[in-house]
Amino acid sequence: MKKQVEAMKKRVQQVAAKELKRAKDEMAKAAKKVEEYIKKNPEKAAVVAAGIGAAVGAAITALVTRKKKK
Repeated sequence: MKKQVEAMKKRVQQVAAKELKRAKDEMAKAAKKVEEYIKKNPEKAAVVAAGIGAAVGAAITALVTRKKKK
């Protein structure tokens, strides 16, 4: 039984490592696409970044003020 568990553990680790590598590769591809988009459309990228920053800031402010009211 112990050998079976060890074999299964090894197999799970192999699959997890393979999937992690695949995910890293996909993220690298996505990052490259983002960089290319930013180079081609710097104004749009700046506006999107500012919008995301404002949304995150508003969300944090809402959470902080909500905790103070309690």
